[in-house]
Amino acid sequence: MLNPIAFSLGPIPVHWYGIILGSGALLGLLLAIREGKRFGIIPDFFMDLLLIGVPSAIVGARLYYVAFQWEQYKDNPIDIIKVWEGGIAIYGALIGAIIAAVIFTRRRGYSFWRIADICAPSLITGQMIGRWGNFVNQEAHGGVVAESFLRDTLHLPDFIVNQMLIQGQYYHPTFLYESVWNLLGLLFLLWLRRRSFVRAGEVFAGYFAWYSVGRFFIEGVRTDSLTFAGPDWLAWFLRELWSPMNSFGWGEMEAGTNIRVSQLLALLLVIAAIAFVVIRRLRGGEVVNYSDPIVCGKSGTAEAGAAARSEPAAHEDTSATQH
Repeated sequence: MLNPIAFSLGPIPVHWYGIILGSGALLGLLLAIREGKRFGIIPDFFMDLLLIGVPSAIVGARLYYVAFQWEQYKDNPIDIIKVWEGGIAIYGALIGAIIAAVIFTRRRGYSFWRIADICAPSLITGQMIGRWGNFVNQEAHGGVVAESFLRDTLHLPDFIVNQMLIQGQYYHPTFLYESVWNLLGLLFLLWLRRRSFVRAGEVFAGYFAWYSVGRFFIEGVRTDSLTFAGPDWLAWFLRELWSPMNSFGWGEMEAGTNIRVSQLLALLLVIAAIAFVVIRRLRGGEVVNYSDPIVCGKSGTAEAGAAARSEPAAHEDTSATQH
């Protein structure tokens, strides 16, 4: 088993989980800054967005989890703030981050969809790397599997197989499934945003569709899913959609209350993402492509940062002429 503590600063332990999540956020920030430069957006814009988005994501992730586990917290509401004891949800984090981003971009005078498109690869990069924090902590794993499934079917290296041995049993490395799926998703988004036919908002929609498809199937073997009691027909429908995974040797879906929240939400997000693209294209109207210049509504010109960089040179030339 890997030591979840990387090192200590005096009495303060520094966990690998935090280092890994921070690394994912940093790499995502660098990707956004690099793409933003193509549109003349200054790096400080994305740094400010990250500083606002991360706390909002943490709050959203916690509130989402608590909402579906209210029986656990209603008698001890002070436990709600104890995030360090576990209990966050990725979809809640996305909701929190998106709300913060909508407010932030509008106050800065930008279209949310244009900024969301730039940040979509950053989001999936952060999730791709962040899942390795779950690996170190031996959490967010799937159900019990045979050691031979990990070694002979998946051909995983020893360090992963050994870490999946928890209290005498081996488990599905769902962190790895999602990390690999997100890596493929990152490559897809990087390809998609360079296509001339892509319109504003569609890269972001592509992110949600891609991530949600993977999450739907991976969630079926998770043992820590948020669940609720729903109609039997819906539970049957979700099981039938998931059933092709049996051919990969994943076995049956994990038992529990019949509806998994993340599975249902993933399905709805895939439908919503497809509907978003199709309906907007059918309705026509003003067409803004991903590759079009990004205009700052407050200045009425292309990104103020680009203009700011050109203004000093112009002023210098004018001053030289006057003198």
